Amino acid sequence: MENDKIHENFDRVLDMVFNGVAIFDLRGKISFCNNSFAEIIGKDKDILMVKDFSSIFQKKLEKIEENHQENQFTKEIQIHHKQLLCRVTPLCVGETAIGKVVVIKDITKEKDAGYQLKELKESVEMIGELFDNAYYGMVFVDHEGKIVKWNYEKLMGIKEKDVLNKYVEDVIENTRLHIVAKTGEKEIGSIQKIQGHDMITSRVPIVKDGKVIGAAGTVMFKDVKELKALAKKLELLVSTVDRYKREITKFYEAKYTFKHIISENRHMLYLKEIARKVAQGNSTVLIQGESGTGKEIFAHAIHNASLRKYGSFVTINCASIPKELLEAELFGYEGGAFTGAKREGKLGKFELANEGTILLDEIGAMPLEMQAKLLRVLESHEFDRVGGTNPLKLDVRILASTNENLEEAIKKGTFRQDLYYRLNVIRIEIPPLRERKEDIPLLTKYIIENLAKELEMVPKEVTSQAMKLLSAYDWPGNIRELGNALERGMNVSYKDKIELEDLPEYLLKKIPVEKEDQEKSLKLKDIIADAEIKGILEALKESNGNRSLAAEKLGIHRTSLYKKIDAYGLDIKKI
Repeated sequence: MENDKIHENFDRVLDMVFNGVAIFDLRGKISFCNNSFAEIIGKDKDILMVKDFSSIFQKKLEKIEENHQENQFTKEIQIHHKQLLCRVTPLCVGETAIGKVVVIKDITKEKDAGYQLKELKESVEMIGELFDNAYYGMVFVDHEGKIVKWNYEKLMGIKEKDVLNKYVEDVIENTRLHIVAKTGEKEIGSIQKIQGHDMITSRVPIVKDGKVIGAAGTVMFKDVKELKALAKKLELLVSTVDRYKREITKFYEAKYTFKHIISENRHMLYLKEIARKVAQGNSTVLIQGESGTGKEIFAHAIHNASLRKYGSFVTINCASIPKELLEAELFGYEGGAFTGAKREGKLGKFELANEGTILLDEIGAMPLEMQAKLLRVLESHEFDRVGGTNPLKLDVRILASTNENLEEAIKKGTFRQDLYYRLNVIRIEIPPLRERKEDIPLLTKYIIENLAKELEMVPKEVTSQAMKLLSAYDWPGNIRELGNALERGMNVSYKDKIELEDLPEYLLKKIPVEKEDQEKSLKLKDIIADAEIKGILEALKESNGNRSLAAEKLGIHRTSLYKKIDAYGLDIKKI
């Protein structure tokens, strides 16, 4: 839409103009100036926006205005030893003058005045066209929020005489203009629902002698029909974005809660209670522990118990991504930021986790240069996409996990001390399984129940001999290793129990078993193996070699059957 483009690119267009452009109100104050204007005058743009027009060059213009009674004129003036070509044009809405447009060009080093004049006129014509094509609705209120000027008649169908001296909140729904008149804080490009439509509005305070005396609210579009059509598109866009947000949240969803942390160990129960408490806040949490102890489950549980539980839970493994790609993966990138980048750019993990939680797994493996950028995110709550120029605000809770000793890493110079202090606000150190062996029977039961669902099998008990072995082993791989051993037992056991011989052989070798039990176990193992082989071959024969039907006859999952066939080296082609 033509007017949509005008609204979105207004400032950008003026900044692209080589000439200096400024807009002044009737009191002589600058309400807008582009970068070129500030550079030519030699003043900071922010200073120009608050300084009185007369303090810059009003007196010079007043003298030449006396000799130029026409509506617009061009004249050379000198400011700060610079020779400027200046063109002044009234700025009107309808027939009402609301200020003036001043366009200047530094012609100190130029001799061709005719060329300068032509170029200056083109700038003025372009600016005039922008204003002529714009629908400009404006309302002014005093410091109490009462309406003193009204130009929303076309927008709302209400005449000025019917609203003067009324409180703006009684006339315009969802307005914040009276608030701006009190706080003095401008609100640019806000979305406001007016007469059932979302509209883009701006609110700025009116300041005199350093005191806020009122506020002005504006809506700028070509016409009301177009504005309302755009409002409908905006509502559709917001609805679509919300839908995508919900879909992203489902994809990046925390799976575990505190009920998935299985333990009756006193220290583990204490850690669960601490984690429940810290879940309610936004502080950074550092989760430490050996590989396989359940650090990620703690992170999931903290997110699900927090106020951010309806937001995304995003995990990134800092060790699994090459350092050259880690920045783009974390912070995303703009289109064309580097060779091979997608044209439309890509969202980073931090952006996906906005209003939710991000888990930086294996944080100790993060390169030093990325640690510095992460520290900035923690301190400023903003980040830059790769190839981006505008910092993006961030509202995300950061959790970090590692199996490394970060204090030792600091001594070695591989981890920043300042980042460590930022991350180590709350530390949860999970003990290894060998330090809480009383949990092994409880964990074994829990793991087998979950494996049965996953493998579509009936849960199996563990014999006392097998449980003795499980409890005696030190489990360097912790809960993950225990789970692998039990999964093997579920698959190779032909009975409804996991026995000693069903466990991995390395356990039998590392943990001594009583001689009598071992001999019995070995004999039993041979008997069971023979029975399994016989049963499998008969089932396959009856099923004409169809392994799925054979597995169904045996009452086991077909995956388990495949594993047993491979384990026993059976040649089913001969069946």
